[in-house]
Amino acid sequence: MTATMTRAPNALTQLQDDEKEFQKSVREFAERVVKPRINEMDALAEMGRDLIDQLFAAGLMGIEVPAEQGGSGGSFFKLMLAIEELSRIDPAVAVLAHVHNVLVVNPLMRWGTPEQKSRYLPKLAFDTVGAYSLSEVQAGSDAFALTTRAEDHGDHWLIRGQKKWTTSGREAGLFLLFASVKPELGGRGLGAFLIEADSPGLAIGKVEDKMGLRASSTCEIHLDGVKVPKDGVLGSPTGGNEVGTDALNKGRIGIAAQMVGLAQGAFEAALRYSQQRKQFGQPIGSFQAVQFTLAEMATEIEAARLLTYNVARMKDAGAPYFRLARPSSMAKLYAARIAEKVASQAIEIFGGAGYIRDNPVEKLYRDAKIGSIYEGTTNMQLRVIASALSEGG
Repeated sequence: MTATMTRAPNALTQLQDDEKEFQKSVREFAERVVKPRINEMDALAEMGRDLIDQLFAAGLMGIEVPAEQGGSGGSFFKLMLAIEELSRIDPAVAVLAHVHNVLVVNPLMRWGTPEQKSRYLPKLAFDTVGAYSLSEVQAGSDAFALTTRAEDHGDHWLIRGQKKWTTSGREAGLFLLFASVKPELGGRGLGAFLIEADSPGLAIGKVEDKMGLRASSTCEIHLDGVKVPKDGVLGSPTGGNEVGTDALNKGRIGIAAQMVGLAQGAFEAALRYSQQRKQFGQPIGSFQAVQFTLAEMATEIEAARLLTYNVARMKDAGAPYFRLARPSSMAKLYAARIAEKVASQAIEIFGGAGYIRDNPVEKLYRDAKIGSIYEGTTNMQLRVIASALSEGG
């Protein structure tokens, strides 16, 4: 009797040939185009438009957009690979691509009408930066406690209010912006609106001076009677909660990928330094204390990568957004913790040199802290995970 041979499933980190080629191309782009600009962008707290144009030209701003609409027609997993590779060099550049692709393009592809897709997707793939505008002064962790109002005026909506902490607000040409349509319904009365940046009544306010991700703009958005056509609603007029929750669940996967890439960049810098820096007549990497630290770093990065790749593969396999809540929160929670820990350990391996501004690990350490804050704080991730566990999910 001959035993039936079954093919083992691929390992999570075993990439298909097209994924390998894509990963390689993004890594080469990040090394060649982004790396020489890191210190200048961080010091000026500004990302040059020429770099953004190169991100578009490289196809990194339309990874999931269908080819017939000007994009690459790629998978969500490929998008995560891109975010990871960009973050390995500069997380500030990665977050612009992340917000644009995951929080604007992806919701538009899922919830948009054929007319909305044909109008906006080619622009978003070609030259228009997308921004996701949800947070307000009193709507942070309580994300949908919005005071921005959208009033129904028959043939259009009229929006008034103020947004805080909108990533890429300075560069954006299109906002996916959330406002309360029926305040009496709370979170169930929200709308998601597609608003062009040159709309009368929309103004960019203060650009925050941040500790990390300095080249990525974080802005206030002022809305003083902004008119939005009736067809400017994404999904149903009161479906903003579902649109926003779906986007944030996927966004947490993107943040996890960002943190994995950041940690990998810090680890690689520390590993190289440990092989070059000599003390007591030998490389510091020959000392067991340094070797064990590097071994712990590599192990924890791989664990974070596995969590991230797993949920990204789940998304591509068609898992509904509510099934992505727990694993995406787990991936973001763990990857953010590991990124901060690894970046700190990398500085310690560099010693005094790691504390100097020109050293890449100093910047990565500053960039890492946001991972435990944006798109849901650590406590919010724990809350999502605990809730899912109590419901048997």
